[in-house]
Amino acid sequence: MASEQRSGGSGRPRQRRGGKPRYVPRRKVCAFCVDKVENIDYKDAPRLRRFLSDRGKIEPRRKTGTCARHQRKLTEALKRARFLALLPYTAEHIRVMTGRA
Repeated sequence: MASEQRSGGSGRPRQRRGGKPRYVPRRKVCAFCVDKVENIDYKDAPRLRRFLSDRGKIEPRRKTGTCARHQRKLTEALKRARFLALLPYTAEHIRVMTGRA
């Protein structure tokens, strides 16, 4: 009896003891798929900067919502932009680029 109540066999979403339903975040959608982008341009620094953390690290898929195909292309474009000094490698480079030392 008690195990049936805990499992929620009625097909409804489980509820917490307080009566509020569990938080289910909205599924993220790949920004490149929405815009139907085939190739990610490494020269488009403002767009690529959205996918870097404040420390200059590449943000993971689970955080940005990009699909696997575009994440691979995005990583390649970010690395090319870093190599050409369009984007920073580290947080220290970010401070130097903005003029704060």
